[in-house]
Amino acid sequence: MPDFLFEPQVVSVPVVGSDVQFPVRRIYCVGRNYLEHIREMGQDERQPPFFFQKPTDAIVLNGATVDYPVATEDFQFEIELVLAISKGGTDIEVADAVDHVFGTAVGIDFTRRDLQLKARDTGRPWEPGKSFDESAPIGPIVPLGAGLPEKGPISLEVNGHVRQTGDLEQLIWNCAEIVSQLSRQYRLEPGDLIYTGTPAGVGAVVSGDHILGKVEGHPELRIAVG
Repeated sequence: MPDFLFEPQVVSVPVVGSDVQFPVRRIYCVGRNYLEHIREMGQDERQPPFFFQKPTDAIVLNGATVDYPVATEDFQFEIELVLAISKGGTDIEVADAVDHVFGTAVGIDFTRRDLQLKARDTGRPWEPGKSFDESAPIGPIVPLGAGLPEKGPISLEVNGHVRQTGDLEQLIWNCAEIVSQLSRQYRLEPGDLIYTGTPAGVGAVVSGDHILGKVEGHPELRIAVG
């Protein structure tokens, strides 16, 4: 065994009904995948969704308190369904995508919106607005049953008030299409997570707020802002 200068960090997510953990390799996120969210952000709804990444150590597990991030005055939530990949591949056909997905979970794509918009308007990368510490909360992963989810309510509450509501059937690209399209840009590998996009209603939170994320058929995701 090799010696390391410091202990390597393994980031993992619990699996419902099992003591096994899902080790995370990469985090991919889909932008512009709900029509109403595209409209509320003032973007061209005719453009297709696109992909960006977050660092693996941005993962935050259910029940955690996240620090209000530095360098922003507009810290926003985006509720999302997350796909957990267990079989790698490239150029995956839509019909075969289900064979590459281990399960699904509730996730939140936290965003420093002011930094994201500044980057967008100046043509710079989105990393300052999206890829920061503690920006990828996720609940326990539910192993797939009959197939990939195609419909079902998705919502987010802040301090008991509903802020986002939608349905998975409103996805512009469904789960199978997301896997297929992403595999044409990157080689997917076991341990990859894909945040599939958010419905309309995104908004800001402040220190002391309590967030509750829900997707039908999944454990709830509870996050506090410290």
